[in-house]
Amino acid sequence: MKKKYIDIPLFTTLDEIVNKNYTLSATQYKSFNIPNKNIRPLSDFLDRELAREDLGYEVGSECYVENSPFMFIKTKALQPESYLLDENKESMQYITPHNYVKMDLKQGDLLISKDSNVGEIVILDKDYPNAMLCGGIYRLPITKNKYYLLAFIKSDVFRQQIDFLVPRGSTIRHGKTKFLDCLISLPNKSSEDTIKYVELLMQAIINKEIEIRRKYNQIIADIQNELEASQNNQNFKYDLPNISEIMKLDRMDSSLYSEDFRRKEFLITNYKYGVSSVKKLGFQISRGQNLQISNIGKSIQTDVYRENYYTLILPKFLSKYGTVYKKEYLGNPNELKTLKKGDVIFGAEGNEKGRSLAIIEEQSNTITNIHGITLNQKQHSLTKGIFIKLFLDYYRANGMIDAYAVGGNGGSLAIKYWDFLKFPNFPAEKENQVVKLYHNTDSNYETSNLKLDDFLDYDNKFNQEAGIYELDKSMKYLQEKLNDAINAIVDDTEVKIEF
Repeated sequence: MKKKYIDIPLFTTLDEIVNKNYTLSATQYKSFNIPNKNIRPLSDFLDRELAREDLGYEVGSECYVENSPFMFIKTKALQPESYLLDENKESMQYITPHNYVKMDLKQGDLLISKDSNVGEIVILDKDYPNAMLCGGIYRLPITKNKYYLLAFIKSDVFRQQIDFLVPRGSTIRHGKTKFLDCLISLPNKSSEDTIKYVELLMQAIINKEIEIRRKYNQIIADIQNELEASQNNQNFKYDLPNISEIMKLDRMDSSLYSEDFRRKEFLITNYKYGVSSVKKLGFQISRGQNLQISNIGKSIQTDVYRENYYTLILPKFLSKYGTVYKKEYLGNPNELKTLKKGDVIFGAEGNEKGRSLAIIEEQSNTITNIHGITLNQKQHSLTKGIFIKLFLDYYRANGMIDAYAVGGNGGSLAIKYWDFLKFPNFPAEKENQVVKLYHNTDSNYETSNLKLDDFLDYDNKFNQEAGIYELDKSMKYLQEKLNDAINAIVDDTEVKIEF
């Protein structure tokens, strides 16, 4: 449960109202209190004062282009569920070369948002020599205790301070440099080891996120390489669609008939070992559970785990890498439509369209909502379920999900269009090779006997063998350790240093 450090008085006095210039805004009477008084504002940790060169520039949407050597990083590239830039076409936009401002962004730079999602922060995992920041992002000049500060800025206690200093309104939030006034707690007990412990946890979490992205890209590349290496003796030939073909597909949208799309589709359908549909592979396709009161009656929904509640995995909480960054819990007396080991959740609509998740471990009472499509197996083969999920990732990465969907980007992939999606019959060895990158049953995360000096070496070795699922699971474990450590520091209690 999140701790609250903002005090809200039950009443005030006339004298207080007078002293606050007769304002009746409730935000003016709140106070922020933390037990640990060994605190300093974030500004004290900067190598120097913020300067104009630390802030990005605005270029205007008229400078956006389809392709360019230069990128424009927006504030939406900084997301709460990630320590790294969220790289997509909406958050990182190509711009015209003459509007580019060189900023020499380097690996290890800390970027923080001053507008919109105020106080959101990421660390760069690589150099971005041809990217510039928008006018809502600062690069923080910080070198000492960088990972300790990153952990605190990303924490809930820092978020509460931001919300205290920059109240939410109906318009876009503009925090200027108020994030510099937020307080950073320093440990009073075993301070050197505690800071090192927090920094090691933070580094390990970032390393795992980097490795998740690397293995995701490797999965897409391995699928592409196998398709290209195992083609039938037929050459691709592009023809404009005829009337009968259009009538058969019952679609007029040009994306399905473009040469680029047809070439991508041919690479799959021309696979040497054949292709199958999800139905032929033993999956039943249906919408997720309808959670409307008219359908299931009244429910209790919460983000806190409660025994005997349904675990609700919503498509909007899925990452493109096949991980879950948030769960909710639903209390309902009815027997709802649950998911089993080897089943797949697929985001059917909107921005999360095409994001998917394979259920790895046998779980009871796991459901999704009607915005998701569920692929339920009869045989519950975990390998088969994971491979289907990974090939759906391949479809999405190639832009093919948007083409199959009605409405394109942001549209919907209805169940009736799933017959269009074909899945190659990879040989067992190739299938297992790809699946292992997502789920490796041989990798176990055992850290109980590790010390400060040997933890990171062990963690890095584990990361090399682990699949995306194991990386994410161990990352969430370390995140809990990190949250416990930060809460202890803020509450001025001793941090239990253990992995």
